[in-house]
Parts: sequence; C-alpha cells; structure tokens
Amino acid sequence: MADKPGPAGPEALRFVAHLLQGRWFTVFASFLVMFGAGATYLFGIYSKQIKSTLGYDQTTLNLLGFFKDLGANVGVLSGLIAEVTPTWFVLLTGSAMNFAGYFLIWLAVTGKIARPAVWQMCIYICIGANSQNFANTGALVTCVKNFPEGRGVMLGLLKGFVGLSGAVMTQMYLAIYGNDSKSLILLIAWLPAAISVLFVYTIRTMEGVPRQRDEQRVFYKFLYLSIALALFLMVMTILQKQFAFPKAAYAASATVVCALLFVPLLIIIGEELALWRKQNLKNGSPPNPGLAVKIQSLEASESKSVELVAPAHVPWHSSIFKPPARGEDYTILQALLSVDMLILFLATLCGLGSSLTAVDNLGQIGESLGYEARITSTFVSLVSIWNYFGRVFSGFVSESLLVRYKFPRPLMMTLVLLLSCVGHLLIAFPSSGSLYVASVIIGFSFGAQLPLLFAIISELFGLKYYSTLFNCGQLASPLGSYILNVKVTGMLYDREALKELARKGLSRDSVKELTCIGRHCYRLSFIILALVTLFGALVSLILVVRTREFYRGDIYEKFRDGVEESPESPEGKLDASPVKKDVRIAGDKSSSERTNAAA
Repeated sequence: MADKPGPAGPEALRFVAHLLQGRWFTVFASFLVMFGAGATYLFGIYSKQIKSTLGYDQTTLNLLGFFKDLGANVGVLSGLIAEVTPTWFVLLTGSAMNFAGYFLIWLAVTGKIARPAVWQMCIYICIGANSQNFANTGALVTCVKNFPEGRGVMLGLLKGFVGLSGAVMTQMYLAIYGNDSKSLILLIAWLPAAISVLFVYTIRTMEGVPRQRDEQRVFYKFLYLSIALALFLMVMTILQKQFAFPKAAYAASATVVCALLFVPLLIIIGEELALWRKQNLKNGSPPNPGLAVKIQSLEASESKSVELVAPAHVPWHSSIFKPPARGEDYTILQALLSVDMLILFLATLCGLGSSLTAVDNLGQIGESLGYEARITSTFVSLVSIWNYFGRVFSGFVSESLLVRYKFPRPLMMTLVLLLSCVGHLLIAFPSSGSLYVASVIIGFSFGAQLPLLFAIISELFGLKYYSTLFNCGQLASPLGSYILNVKVTGMLYDREALKELARKGLSRDSVKELTCIGRHCYRLSFIILALVTLFGALVSLILVVRTREFYRGDIYEKFRDGVEESPESPEGKLDASPVKKDVRIAGDKSSSERTNAAA
C-alpha cells in the first residue's frame, strides 16, 4: 500500500471531508477532549494555594474537595441533556461551564475579586468540575456507541487519557507559566474549553458506516502510543523534581508531549485512506462524504417499513419493575431500581469514595510525613500516570479476558478493590519510601475502577439510554467522598492538629491554618478507608454471583447479527454495521419512547 499515491487535487479535498466526517477522526477528537477533561485530578497541586491564600482549615478544604468530586461525578444533567440534544450542544455547554468555574477560582486565588464565601467557592469548583461530565458524555458515550464490540478497550483508552491529562497539563503550565500553581488554575480554565470548541462538530454518533473486523489492531496502536506518552511523562516528572529545569527545557518537554498527542492522527489518516480506496473500488468513483451513511439508513428504513406495526398504548410506568433480560435495553428507571445497579452503587461508594479521598489528601499526606513540596507534587504526578495505566489495563485486559475466557468484569472489579486496600494500609502504616508505592497502587486501582464500572453498566443495561445511565452509575462516588473525606478524614486530621496545638500551649485562633505533622495524622483515617474498601470488594462479589450466567454467554452476539461482507482490504476485511433489530432511524423517537426516557 505504501507505493500507492495518495489522493490529489479535488479528490484530496473530498478525502479530507471524508476524514473529518469519519468514525476514526471522531476517536482522535475524543482523545484530545479527554486529555482536557482531567482537571479534577490536579486538585492536589493547587489545593495548597487555595488553603493558604483563603485561610481555610483542612475540613473546609476537604469540603471544597467534596464539591469538586460532586461536580465531577454527578453527571445526570449532562446525560439527560444528551438524550434530547445533539452532541455539539453537550460539548459547548461543558466548555462554557469549565471556563466559568475555574476562571472564577483563579480570580479569587489571585485576589482579583473580593474574597468569596466558602459556599461560593464550592459552587465555582462544582461548576468547573461538572464540565468534565459533559466532555465524558459527548466524547466517551459517542465512541462506545460507534464501537460497541470494543467498548472495554475504548473505555480504557479514553478514561486512560483522562488519567494522563493531569501530567499533560502540568507540562503545559510549566512551559507557559513556569512553576506557579496559581497559573495552573488559569490553564485549567481556558485549555479544555478551547479543545471542546475546536472539535465540537466532529464528534457525533454514526450508524451504518463501514467498520473493520480487526479494529482491535488499531486500538492496540493507540495503546502503544499512549504508553510511550505515559513513560515520557513519568521520566520528565522524575527529572524535573531532581533538577532545576530552565524554561526552554520545559518548553521542549511540552513540545514532545504535543507531538505524541497528535501521532494518533497519522494512524487515523491511514485507516480512513484504506476505507476511501475500498469505497472507490466498490463504487467506481470517489464517494460523497456522508452520503453513503444517509443512503444506507434510508434503505434500511425502507426495507423494514413493511414490518412497522402501531404499538398498543402502554403506560410508561407499567414496566418499571419488569425489566428485560440482562444485556437488553433497560429504561432509565428499570436500571436505577434494579438490584444489580444498587450493588454497583454500594461497591462504587466504597471503592471510588475511598480512592478519591486518598487522591485529594495526597498533598497533605506528604506534608504530614515531612516531604518537601516539590516531592509532594511528585506523588500527585505518580497518581495521575498510574491512574492512566490502571484505566488502560482494566479496559484492555478485562476485554481480552472476557472474550477469550468469559472472565466476568465484576470479578476484576473485586480484585481491583482488594489491591486498593493495600495502598490505604501503606499510608496508614508508612515506612521509608512507602508513600511512593502507595501513590502507584492507589493511582492504578483508582483508574482501573472507572472503565470497569462504565463497561459493566453498558453490558447489563444496554446502550439505548447509556448517556444517562453511566452518569447515574458514578453518583455514589461523590457521596462516598463526602462521607469518607469530609466527615472522616478531614475531621480526624483536624482533631490531630488541634491536639498538637494543645501540646504546644497554642489556641486555634493563633494560627492561620491547621497543620498536623507526623505518622499519626492519617493513621486512623486510612485504616477506616481500607476496611470500607474491603467491604466494597465483598459487595461486588455478590454481583459476580448474580451475573455469572450472563457473562458465560456471548454478550456481543447481537452486534454481529446481520453483518454483510464487503470486499477485502489489505488491512483486513470490511463490513457494514450490524443491521439493527430496532426499526427506528437514529435520532427518531416516538413520543412514548421519549416519555420512557424521561422516566
């Protein structure tokens, strides 16, 4: 294929249009949107600035962290909006919220506006963090629907890029602003918003487009590139903490990061070029971009029109407690009120709630154990990078084990939660260098939980209302964070800090901020977190037992029904998307279906 000339002249322009409207370019655009959707993981770096500038104690800072987690995980609004509006509207809404929330925080921390009340800061960070859900809903849900048979891999990649985004944006702000954590908040405000605006019209759900049987081959190329990026970020993070880098060195590092971010575009161009040539051979002339999709959808609609039968009127609430079989499309209420979802909710509350608590307190944990500020930021970067490895590992490995050995994803969720317990215990009982190991374990296990949760929801409850259901599935995370971070960890930390002040004969009013130094500061807190996570692992075992028969079957069978073969390409065979059993054209819902969706 290398000796074949590429498109030239008018044909080249048509190919560019074909590329920008293709499924693979949607994947690339989604990668970049995901790289900007992880600002919440940088809280450990700039939280110290908020605490010192605004004079907060640890409980107040943890309350702010809870509202950050609340905004980042309560995505029901974005899901419901996505059910009735196009993807571009979802992405633009998230872009506006991201800029407004974090820009107001930057103005407050830099003193450009009057010091806001605590409740105002909570609203600012909640709005900014909630924009992450609009990015997730717009990009992640779209890619899962475009690649349903590779959902585990796709979820692992996209959520992995979110995990890397903290380290990526750290390199960006060091190159642009220098080592100034206040400016990091400004970068968080404008960069993700700009990315969403730039790619807003290229991310959309597509049905009836040709797909390749060996799509896993392309996904693995993305995986290898992302691993290279992660390793580069890890090396640079370590070097930057050991040596004083000039601004030119930071700029060079950021340039390499940007180059690695755009390498997937070359792979995507190659894949779309192969599709373009096969379509040319089949049709005898260059295809009109988007026309084939419309014709196929129209033909499918016409071929099925004879089967349409007016359904009898059925009240929307009559089937709430009569859900379909696992794997079929549940309504929103059927899924939310199911025992499987309640089990997932409780396991998520324990697992993600504990992990978020650890991540949010990592800066203060390092300080309490006597680490310098520059070393503490290393722990935050380690969490971000290993968060990525956990996400791609759980996505790719769980998909491979599921397809090859029928290994259920809920069982992998149980194993990940058990691993997380080890990280919490290393913080509760620290030794020399144990915080480095704990950062790796907590980052890895925290990252691994999210793709597993989202994949399990899509498998058990279907894709019809996935925009809403996957956002509902993570609602337990902020609740767990509030209980374990604010009411447990924050209060126990402040209690230990007050004891230190009492031993020194000082009062609370004599110090600007409460600080606790010593191994005892977080010991009891993380013993509790380890026990809670262990309980979550035991709960998830119940779901393993309940779904064992479902995962023994072929859960992707319905996506392969009615596949029509196309001419073979040098890279593998092409085929049309599965003929769906649903007689609706995408985006066309009856009034009764809209009522059920709202329910």
